[in-house]
Amino acid sequence: MQPSSWDLSVYRIQRAEEDLRAAQLNLKSSLYKAAVNRSYYSIFHAIRSVNVLDDFDASKHSSVIAHFNQYHVHTGDFEKGTYKIIDSAYRIREKCDYSDFFVVSREEAEEQIRKAEIFLQEVKGYLEQKNIGQ
Repeated sequence: MQPSSWDLSVYRIQRAEEDLRAAQLNLKSSLYKAAVNRSYYSIFHAIRSVNVLDDFDASKHSSVIAHFNQYHVHTGDFEKGTYKIIDSAYRIREKCDYSDFFVVSREEAEEQIRKAEIFLQEVKGYLEQKNIGQ
């Protein structure tokens, strides 16, 4: 039996919380690129926890983000500034993961974690309104 979209949403938000904790631990260990990576994935899995309620998923990160922006940011479920949080996390994570010699400062990693914390709280509030995880 396949899990319901509600079950998947709960699982994905829990995964987002775990990734955020991993980002915080990486920051404490001075692993700044890893902290940025995990903070991005916290945001990404939080997005997927919302998208699954629309019965939407995709293998490409850009498609997952585009769906969220079209159906949840542009419609007013989330503030317009939410897109900037997602976009900056996506871009810096790509640089960390794929660009040789890219250096991330502690401050940049801290900023990405702060943004992921804010985003995760917004998504959790949205899911509470939808009675997910209750």
